[in-house]
Amino acid sequence: MKILFQGDSITDCSRGTGLGQGYPLLVSARLGLDAPGQHEFFNFGISGNRVVDVYARIKKDCWNYAPDVLSLLIGVNDVWHEIGGQNGVEADRFYTVLKMLADDTLARFPEIRMIFMEPFVLNTGVVAENWDYFREETALRADAVRRVADECGAFFLPLQKAFDDACAVCDASYWLRDGVHPTAAGHQMIADRWLALYREKIGG
Repeated sequence: MKILFQGDSITDCSRGTGLGQGYPLLVSARLGLDAPGQHEFFNFGISGNRVVDVYARIKKDCWNYAPDVLSLLIGVNDVWHEIGGQNGVEADRFYTVLKMLADDTLARFPEIRMIFMEPFVLNTGVVAENWDYFREETALRADAVRRVADECGAFFLPLQKAFDDACAVCDASYWLRDGVHPTAAGHQMIADRWLALYREKIGG
């Protein structure tokens, strides 16, 4: 079972040529221990990527590997890059490009399983400086991810509520150090929810 992780810095997480130090590594460790030799893992997340960047390299960094599972977390940079650089991806264009990515992938690999993960933010760090904008716009990208997942038969993995609820236990910076990038505990939370969905819907 080839599992390929794709996305931005949250997925990249200092991967170099490996799996990085975030949730993809945690997922691979758990599945590797539970089912030795039954999975092969790839991480091609790139820090700073928006949905248009992932789509531009989808052949090189996904299709050429013919994965059985494509896991995608994207959306926060499509919001963040509008601040200052004015290079974000509007919500409607985000939906259009993500739908193209999903449709084109399914056309080449009809049996592929796709996990589309919900982008998330918390009110701390750099996000707190533009909180209303971040929350509203990230929610629009999350809605687009959910819609494309529904329309293309992908599995949608909700994450925003999990992080919101976790803030009742510890403050936001405990989970997302700057409002965007997870701490070790934040990555573990993502990995746990990813594994639960995978076991229920795909891997048994």
